[in-house]
Amino acid sequence: MKKIAVFTSGGDAPGMNACIRAVVRTAVQNKCQVVGIMRGYEGMIEGDFMPLSRPDVSNIIQQGGTILYSARSERFRTKKGRKAAYDQLKKEGIEGVVAIGGNGTFTGAQVFMEEFPDIPFVGVPGTIDNDLYGTDFTIGYDTAINTAMQAIDKIKDTANAHNRIFFVEVMGRDAGFIALLSGIATGSEEVLIPESKTEIEELIANLESIDGEKKTSSIVIVAEGDDEGGAFTVADKVKKLRPDLSIRVTVLGHVQRGGSPTCMERVRASRLGLEAVNALLTGMRGVMIGQIHKDISYIPFSRAINFKQVINPVLLDMVKILR
Repeated sequence: MKKIAVFTSGGDAPGMNACIRAVVRTAVQNKCQVVGIMRGYEGMIEGDFMPLSRPDVSNIIQQGGTILYSARSERFRTKKGRKAAYDQLKKEGIEGVVAIGGNGTFTGAQVFMEEFPDIPFVGVPGTIDNDLYGTDFTIGYDTAINTAMQAIDKIKDTANAHNRIFFVEVMGRDAGFIALLSGIATGSEEVLIPESKTEIEELIANLESIDGEKKTSSIVIVAEGDDEGGAFTVADKVKKLRPDLSIRVTVLGHVQRGGSPTCMERVRASRLGLEAVNALLTGMRGVMIGQIHKDISYIPFSRAINFKQVINPVLLDMVKILR
């Protein structure tokens, strides 16, 4: 294999640039040319390619976001769009592709390889949600929970000053990993996540019991995909039943996706990028490169797509015991 491509797709995540850097430098070390595909599958369709050399990826390991940009592509969902992407890859002489992204990215790659099996794809898990099966941690997750933790710590200061209950919404439309870990790390009183049913009356009872312990404030972490709604919705429901409570709501939003990646993020992203290139060069295809118990794992796209990372119930118990 003499020429490979790399792209980022879906939501951006801190550490993606570290992974791109590792892909480029590992490929160059193996005397392989590298092309960056701009704007994910959309750029693939349009042939928006950029040659990448070692100097091109200097001084990016500490940057958040992605130098290759990201975009959703409705056209790639069609066979015509995928054929256009294939033609562009063949025209450029690309023999293999490293795809950095999440579930949607790997779904697109799997369908593409079924139609055009002569160009192999290997995936690297890039999403702050940490919900991909086959890896303990995804690129972006560690930085996101640290960003959330630092913000919640600051909110806790003002909550204590005014004896208030703060409902803090964090990202997690389908998964509660950010909410759960940041909630434990900040000593939050309640954590509401999609994987666990929320009962408003039970939530109020728990907050009342905490108030009986003479705490000066309470923090409730709400994953945006909680079954009772986001933080504003949950806070409104609590307020209707307990209008005497002093309640405030903060939505952290996209701040969780940005910022300089943590040390562990940079190291993990670098290792996964290196292993992705090695996998391509040794003939592997249709797998996501993950890390389980410090060891590299190779998970078929079909499993990464159809299975989900499971919340450890011990962590849910920790919230109840330690609040």
